[in-house]
This record gives sequence, structure tokens and C-alpha cells, in this order.
Amino acid sequence: MNKYLQQLVELSHIDKEIDGFAPRIESVERVLRATKEEKEAVLSSIANISEAIDEIGSQKSQVNAHIAEFGLKIKDVSKKSGLAKTEKEIKALGLEEEIAKEQLEAANEEIARLEKLIETKSEQKAELEASLAEIDERLVKNEAEISNEVANIEKERTEVYAKKDKIVTQMNQKILSFYEKIRKWAGNTAVVPVKNQACYGCFMRINDKTFASVIRGEDIITCPHCGRILYKETEA
Repeated sequence: MNKYLQQLVELSHIDKEIDGFAPRIESVERVLRATKEEKEAVLSSIANISEAIDEIGSQKSQVNAHIAEFGLKIKDVSKKSGLAKTEKEIKALGLEEEIAKEQLEAANEEIARLEKLIETKSEQKAELEASLAEIDERLVKNEAEISNEVANIEKERTEVYAKKDKIVTQMNQKILSFYEKIRKWAGNTAVVPVKNQACYGCFMRINDKTFASVIRGEDIITCPHCGRILYKETEA
């Protein structure tokens, strides 16, 4: 294999390694992002429950106001009953008092229901707040671990870029330009091995003449089907 082809193979491996850093960082940061999203979901649930508790509290206040009204009405009816002179008045006031007492009983039952609902919502809120504390603790731990992992990946990436810079400065610029042109559409498969007399970029079989040239490795040979740069890889 000639010098230029060796450089192209090495450069293609380095570029592939460089392109692999972004997914690695994304994979590491995905864990942190998922934890943050989990926290946002819990915070949203807590806010919704708090809003629901406030709304129930408002309903309870309204019912208590009605209870006070019913209580006053019962007292007023009772007072009027004591002053009633005819049986008709007594019966009418008795019916009014009975209705007011039924309304008062229903209102008290509604208060009990609302208080139970507030208790249930408060328990749910407390559970979510405990979960939030656990998430915050996990978040602090994740941020420290991920920050360290990202720093290590960035250090590794810097070292690989230094390797690329070194090899690029040593390369023939026309050959480098040719490689970059192919890489624009082929990505990390700009330089591929030939195995079983097939291009491992498009997986098409190459003719005997081209294959012989690839084996010799004296020139830079491209695949007649896809245009990728070919080299002979030692087969197991």
C-alpha cells in the first residue's frame, strides 16, 4: 500500500472516530435530560395538585357560607314559629325549617367530602414532594458524573483532532481535496476495504482488473460502481 493510500485509510479512521464523539456525548447527556424532564413532570403535577387544593378550598368556603346562611334561616324560622298564630303558618314554617335542615345536612356532608378530597390531594402532594427531593438528589449526582464523562470525552476528542491535524499537514492537498469531496456524500464510508472482491461501501462485486490494482496498492483506486476509495484489508 502506497504512502498516500495509507494516509487516506488512517484519516478515514480518524474522521470516523471524530464523528463518533457527538453520539457519545448525546448518549451521556440523554440521562441528565431525562432526569430533568422527570423533575419538570413532577413539578407540574405538584402545581396542578396545589391548584386543585386551592380550588377545593374555595368550594369549601362557599359551602361554609351556605351553612352559615342555613343556620341563620333555621333560627329565623324557629323564631317565626314561636310567633305563628294559625296552623297554616305553623305548617308552612315547619316545612321551611325542614327544607333548611336538609340543606344544612347536605352542606355538612359536602364539607366532609371536600375535606376528605383535600386530605387525599395533600397526601399525593407530599408523595410527589418526596419524589422531587429524590430526583434532585439524583440530579446533583448525575450532573457531577456526566460533567466528568463529558470532560473525558472532550479531552479524548482534542487528542484525536491533534492526530488529524498532524496527518492532514503531511498529506498531498490534491489527494486530501479528493477525499473530502467523496466524504461529502459518502460520510464515514469514503474509504472502504475490499472483501471477497466486493466494495464494502456499496457491496457490489468489482472486476478482476480493478481488484488486482487494489491488491497491489500502488495507486489510489476508486470503486467503479460508487466511486469510494478502495483498499485491500487482510482477510481472516
